[in-house]
Amino acid sequence: MSEGYRSGFVCLVGRPNVGKSTLLNRLVGRTVAITADKPQTTRNRILGIKHGPDWQIVFVDTPGIHAASLALNRRMVATATQALREADLVLMLVEPGAEPTAEDRLVLEHVRAAGRPALLVLNKVDAAPEEAVLATLRAYGALELFAELVPISALSGRNVERLERLVVERLPPGPPYFEPEQATDQSEPALIAELVRQEVIRRTHQELPYQTAVRVERMEESPRRLVIAAHIFVERDSQKGIVIGKGGRMLRSIGTAARKQIERLLAQPVYLELEVRVLERWSEDPRHLDALGYPKP
Repeated sequence: MSEGYRSGFVCLVGRPNVGKSTLLNRLVGRTVAITADKPQTTRNRILGIKHGPDWQIVFVDTPGIHAASLALNRRMVATATQALREADLVLMLVEPGAEPTAEDRLVLEHVRAAGRPALLVLNKVDAAPEEAVLATLRAYGALELFAELVPISALSGRNVERLERLVVERLPPGPPYFEPEQATDQSEPALIAELVRQEVIRRTHQELPYQTAVRVERMEESPRRLVIAAHIFVERDSQKGIVIGKGGRMLRSIGTAARKQIERLLAQPVYLELEVRVLERWSEDPRHLDALGYPKP
């Protein structure tokens, strides 16, 4: 490590579905967090590590901050607020709009309370009129909370390199926390489970509520491929029927898409076994939340 080496933890926060995971994947250069055009896709803290010649950024993707009622949602918000308090720098993501929404204002309260240096990241500018972009920048600039206001598109990559440079400039002196080849702290079973859940979310659309979880139960090497067995948990029999689909077609579709994603991740052939199980009210039961790996608040 050189004498001038810098490193730090950079927390991505925002309301649900504002593009935090898409930005994380863009910054890291590979998929480390699942994405879907649905709110509350991210449920746990996910680290994405970017390595430079004399610096290392540990990006911390967090669940969307929102008014939480279910035990699962309360754990998600607690995960995000804890990451905020521990960050060296905060990136608050918002979308173009004349004024902050009620959810944005809730995030602002948490950012202000954390007292950490912060940049405002205005995402999805490619999909908004210039007047809306400028109005949003004026509104957040007037708060005098952010050192920089950075308009970007995480989807296309527009202005993301500038955002990275601004982050690097603000890294404190410190050692590398992870090895040069490491892009995330997630285990292979955790990544695999998330890829399966991503396909459940994408393919069931509005039919299935977010009370769906996935856990990898077994991974075994065979002579020709890796065999993976995973359970998809839902809360009611009606939800189980949606995931399985008529004649098992939906489950096969989920499995095929997830298997392709897993094979790209692991760079080897995979046989994926999926089973759907009903775990009543798991999203409200602390014992089930613990067993499924959701951290306690």
